[in-house]
Amino acid sequence: MLGSGSLTMANIKSPVVIIGGGPAGLTAAYELQKHSEDHIPLVFEGSDMVGGISRTETNNGYRFDIGGHRFFTKVKEVEKMWHEVLEDDFITVPRLSRIYYRDKFFDYPLKLFNALFGIGPYEAVRIVLSYIKWQVRPYRDEQSFEEWVINRFGGRLYMHFFRSYTEKVWGIPAKEIRADWAAQRIKNLSLFKVVWNALTGANDSSSLIEEFQYPRLGPGMMWEKVRDLVREDGGEVNMRSKVVGVNRDGNHITSVDVQKWSKDGKDEGTTRVEGDHFVNSMALRDLIHSFDPPPPAAVVDAADRLKYRDFLIVTLVLDHSDPFPDNWIYIHSPKVKVGRIQNFRAWSPEMLPDPNTASIGMEYFCQKGDGLWTSSDEELRELAAGEIEVLGLAKASHVIDAAIIRQPKAYPVYDSQYRDALDIIEAWLKELDNFQTVGRNGLHRYNNQDHSMLSAMYAARNILGQNYNIWDVNIERSYHEEFEVDKDGEKTVAAE
Repeated sequence: MLGSGSLTMANIKSPVVIIGGGPAGLTAAYELQKHSEDHIPLVFEGSDMVGGISRTETNNGYRFDIGGHRFFTKVKEVEKMWHEVLEDDFITVPRLSRIYYRDKFFDYPLKLFNALFGIGPYEAVRIVLSYIKWQVRPYRDEQSFEEWVINRFGGRLYMHFFRSYTEKVWGIPAKEIRADWAAQRIKNLSLFKVVWNALTGANDSSSLIEEFQYPRLGPGMMWEKVRDLVREDGGEVNMRSKVVGVNRDGNHITSVDVQKWSKDGKDEGTTRVEGDHFVNSMALRDLIHSFDPPPPAAVVDAADRLKYRDFLIVTLVLDHSDPFPDNWIYIHSPKVKVGRIQNFRAWSPEMLPDPNTASIGMEYFCQKGDGLWTSSDEELRELAAGEIEVLGLAKASHVIDAAIIRQPKAYPVYDSQYRDALDIIEAWLKELDNFQTVGRNGLHRYNNQDHSMLSAMYAARNILGQNYNIWDVNIERSYHEEFEVDKDGEKTVAAE
């Protein structure tokens, strides 16, 4: 037996071992059960919560995200699954977000007169002239984030609204961040399109949506429900069960070693679990080091070159409601360390037990082991309370409670080494005949939740005999592909 409600191996026709209980892992399990009774998913999650960075944490009745998670997608099959699972538990949330820069707030998406008034007419003219200059003489070979943005927005706008925030997020110069990260996150935007949208009201860019769906109790509500559905259908979701070894015979994976803990943190030992198919969503660097026997030295070296950006959130409870109306604010100011600020009531009023208070998420981008990460919870509370006052959003004295969550490996880093390293790892993993890797960290790709889910759907369908290239999900060209849905809505394929 593997845990509460688990099956013996003798009962399992074709076990599929799934590493990780985040959106990708749980979607793979759900998709398998939707299309097959012969493949029993066995999900192993190292923590005591499902959802990964899409989980919803709680503290004294206050619910909060690990970063905001909009439920918006162009992928119809993902949207279909969301509503299959949560049904009427979605609410429609108007998007309101701003940029804090030079002690002023700028609307985002851009509103023309707000931007002109905030930046001033002289600088606005310089922005336009800079844009024209870079349209006439752009970088011919876009390699860095900086080059990609300047080609589409000009050097002046890049300097004002892109460089400082991006470097705060990643902790490295923007010149060292690869252009494909910008292509994924900013997608098909340009200065011309932003201004045109502001003037006409047109909007065809996912980065600029005006409203989105959101589970009334936060994104964790989605994944808690998927967990329950997987279990009800006969699958397993094993908590406090960390995969620490992946055993192979040549190019065939035979089993995984699972270390389990009790609720009180006691080590319950390691169990070997065999399977016919394996789907991974743990970080690639950890995955490569878990193989026994290990991959070739070049693959291990490539994995060691992959880097991650860590994250922590300090959620402050204030003694009054709604210090600002935004869902979130991007903080470009060098005066403070905070990078983004969430207002959780603006996501859903049900995230708060007391309507006369506010729940504000102060988000910090850091590295595990640095000064921010190793600060005590009390030091982080004082830092966040002081910075919300510096920004003029609330007084530090109005803070009546706080909760701190540290999230390692929140973002895969797109530095100058990552692409070559990833190509080596991808080529080796593709040689394995019964193993697939999915999700944000499983592909080392800064996926949104929907693309992590899509990669997992493809993995499940591949187990059932189809042939999808998971590594093509959410690369720049695939994001803009048209998706064709057949009559029953069950199958979606990317157009060639």
